[in-house]
Amino acid sequence: MHQILSVGLTGGIASGKSAVSAHLAEHGALIIDADLLARQALEPGTEGLDQVVQTFGPEVLTASGALDREALGKIVFADEDARNQLNAIVHPRVREARDALREQAPEGAVVVEDIPLLVETGQAGRFDVVVVVSAPDEQRLQRMVEHRNSTPEDAQSRIDAQATEAQRKAVADVVLENSGTLEELYVQVDELYEKLRRRVIAAQ
Repeated sequence: MHQILSVGLTGGIASGKSAVSAHLAEHGALIIDADLLARQALEPGTEGLDQVVQTFGPEVLTASGALDREALGKIVFADEDARNQLNAIVHPRVREARDALREQAPEGAVVVEDIPLLVETGQAGRFDVVVVVSAPDEQRLQRMVEHRNSTPEDAQSRIDAQATEAQRKAVADVVLENSGTLEELYVQVDELYEKLRRRVIAAQ
């Protein structure tokens, strides 16, 4: 049987999840990025993009034939039915790509799936370990305004559209607190990876 340690990584917007994912990769974890797979599923020339155009019309394309994410976003964020239609196109392709990557993982690998909406999509039960990167809402809002050129109102609406910190922590096996410096976060990631490796070794 193909033995891997399956880790689900999540966190609210501007929580520092990407920094954790990158640092785990430096340690040797195999990272599967759900957002990246979703983007690849709708690249020019894919069946996924063809289906999106058939469903939502040519106005979701740029002049060069690529997906106009802003135009599509305006359609789906305002309309739950449209969002469900988009998810029905994207999610099966993401699952297929994800499963292929998991199959290719070497024996004993720590496989980390980076999933922003892990809690919202009810996926916590798929993993051996669920890791949540946590930061206070006001700190996340400040990061979005300072580093992502968001307005405070836009930042708050994006935070409100996701699960709460309490909802994420309720499914977490491990919580990484990111209210301090990047160095302090990395110390927690180092300790986490050491525990994950020990768990892999114990299972072999």
